[in-house]
Amino acid sequence: MVGKPLSLVPSTAQVAEIYDLGRGPETTAQRVKRLQAEARMLAREEVERLDRGMIDLAAFAAEIAAGGDAYPAGIREMASRIAADLPQKAQGLRSLVSRNY
Repeated sequence: MVGKPLSLVPSTAQVAEIYDLGRGPETTAQRVKRLQAEARMLAREEVERLDRGMIDLAAFAAEIAAGGDAYPAGIREMASRIAADLPQKAQGLRSLVSRNY
């Protein structure tokens, strides 16, 4: 009998937790604390993703701003302002994250 070859399944979770079957069930207070910690971690990941997106968008806007006559002047000007403004906003996000997490 030949079975299918085994392969690794990609993990979606970055942190694995081992559950001790010998310990009793989680109390409501413990569960609330664990869920709140998970929610804070997810919120931080989302803010970090927003930060990366803002930096990527600023780089894209800078490319358009430097695009010359291929883009209308009003669009180049707006892209230039976005390229200058978004990195500062992203830095503000990073400051808030460092203080709150």
